[in-house]
Amino acid sequence: MASTTNTSSMKMKILCLTLCSLVLFCSAFTSKDYSEALEKSILFFEGQRSGKLPSNQRASWRGNSGLSDGSSYHVDLVGGYYDAGDNVKFGLPMAFTTTLLAWSVIEFGSSMHDQLGNAKAAVKWSTDYLLKAATATPDTLYVQVANPNTDHSCWERPEDMDTPRNVYKVSAQNPGSEVAAETAAALAAASIVFKESDPSYSTKLLHTAMKVFDFADRHRGSYSDSLSSVVCPFYCSYSGYNDELLWGASWIHRASENSSYLAYIQSNGHILGADNDDYSFSWDDKRAGTKVLLSKSFLEKNAEGFQIYKAHSDNYICSLIPGTSSFQAQYTPGGLLYKGSSSNLQYVTSTAFLLLAYANYLSSSGGAATCGGSKVTAENLITQAKKQVDYILGDNPAKMSYMVGFGEKYPQHIHHRGSSVPSIHAHPGRIACNDGFQYLNSGSPNPNVLVGAIVGGPDSGDKFADDRNNYQQFEPATYINAPFVGALAFLVGNPTTK
Repeated sequence: MASTTNTSSMKMKILCLTLCSLVLFCSAFTSKDYSEALEKSILFFEGQRSGKLPSNQRASWRGNSGLSDGSSYHVDLVGGYYDAGDNVKFGLPMAFTTTLLAWSVIEFGSSMHDQLGNAKAAVKWSTDYLLKAATATPDTLYVQVANPNTDHSCWERPEDMDTPRNVYKVSAQNPGSEVAAETAAALAAASIVFKESDPSYSTKLLHTAMKVFDFADRHRGSYSDSLSSVVCPFYCSYSGYNDELLWGASWIHRASENSSYLAYIQSNGHILGADNDDYSFSWDDKRAGTKVLLSKSFLEKNAEGFQIYKAHSDNYICSLIPGTSSFQAQYTPGGLLYKGSSSNLQYVTSTAFLLLAYANYLSSSGGAATCGGSKVTAENLITQAKKQVDYILGDNPAKMSYMVGFGEKYPQHIHHRGSSVPSIHAHPGRIACNDGFQYLNSGSPNPNVLVGAIVGGPDSGDKFADDRNNYQQFEPATYINAPFVGALAFLVGNPTTK
């Protein structure tokens, strides 16, 4: 009898181990989980809105803010997004955010289902602002509202801002090619998003993109030189402006199919960085993203002169895939791509998006990435991207979701003024500049949950301490979320990819 019992017990253990291994092999998340994360990743942008909020505002703890932005300079710069946890409107990361949101809709909008409208609204909230910034004055682009040095001396919710709302611009005399070309890219990408649903708006976006790109190209120079005291070190353009010029031209070419932009890319590509491989993609450096974007023309249309972009895209992709001869990326022990100690998840979300966009292009052409003597398939890229997405959502050593409001365990003390200070509904009286620091230094969870916000993320050893003062790990940003919207949309339709 004992022998029979032991045999049965052993069979149960084997069955349990088999089931456990199957669970580990299968996706950590379902299509429903990815759908929830997608909805929340888009909702986050409502918490970052500046200006007069609409009647359908869902992040109800927020109120109107920045309603006089630009007025002292006789321009209307109301609207747009606060980029992160402060109350500054920085043009370069806002434009990049917009480009990536638009690209997410272009590539994966068909998988967004009932969230497509919200995603397009998130794009339009930014493009409405960027249009004003680009058309207020001829040969001028307004690129920032508020002095960050002054803004950062206060800890106050945007509804109470009493620091000066200085306005900064680039012009022929004080150029800013990187911010202007990124703005052109954003407007051009968005014109594709609205081409069918709002043709007149789409046309306006594209025509403005062309004008802004022409301005960026004719008056070459870095805004880090023209506006160094207010953009550096916050959003200094360390990569220069050549990458943005090629990126901007690429997006206008895709949106317009105008042969002059194709000629520009073919004539200037090698000068503007097409021959240089870089292994990160961010608000500052667009080289990897441009090559993946341009590779589509070669893969799907066999366009002459675009083979180089396929080759460089392969180099970028191969650098990320363990086991290839070109592998050079760093991953944490828990499997997270690691590029830097400050806001590392911005590189993770942008990389995951590029992996999936490139996988899409490869799938449509029946191709693969060439890594030395081996081939990497679209399925390999999807697997790698999915690991990064799942890590962010909670499949990691800490069992922590790095998206606020998703899962049972997520950051409670994010570095964000509006989220950490009581809302105007809970505390209607003004909370002055210095009075807000008590909330920065408080050990209590943020009273306003900034649903969908993805924070900077864990360190190189997968460690993460819930500390509001640690902005490197705890500050959310629009450019972290924007590419994640597209990655999640893909996974909504492909949840069980191994």
